[in-house]
Amino acid sequence: MKVKVSRAAHFNAAHRLYRPDWDEEKNNAVFGKCNNPNFHGHNYELIVSVTGPIDKETGMVIDLKDLKDLIRSEVEDAFDHKNLNLEVPEFAKLNPTAENIAVVIWDKLKPHLKEEQELEVVLYETPRNFVTYSG
Repeated sequence: MKVKVSRAAHFNAAHRLYRPDWDEEKNNAVFGKCNNPNFHGHNYELIVSVTGPIDKETGMVIDLKDLKDLIRSEVEDAFDHKNLNLEVPEFAKLNPTAENIAVVIWDKLKPHLKEEQELEVVLYETPRNFVTYSG
C-alpha cells in the first residue's frame, strides 16, 4: 500500500526569461514581459509530495517535520528573495522557467529520500500558472 503525503511551502524570487544566444527581438517575441532586462518577481507556491509505503514502526510515509526541514534547507534557503539568474548556481546557464525551476527543486530533494519513495513537485508561479514534475 502506498500513500501520498504533501507539504506546502512558499518563496519569493526574481528572474528573467531569455536566451543569451538570441537577439533581443527574438527574446521579446518568445518571452514577452518575462524578458525584462531588469528582471521581475513571483511569489511562488510549492507543494512537495512524497508517495511510498507506510513505515510499520512509525505509521508514516515520511516525517512531515523532516520534509519541512528538507524543503527549507534545499529550496527556501537557496531560492527565497534571490535573483534566480544571478544568485542561484543551478540557473547560471539554465533559463529559470517554471518548468526548469520545478525540475531543479526535484533534483535537489530526491537524493534525500528513500529509494522506494516517489517525489512530485507542483510549483505555482501565479495562482493560475503552475507546473508539475514527478521525475
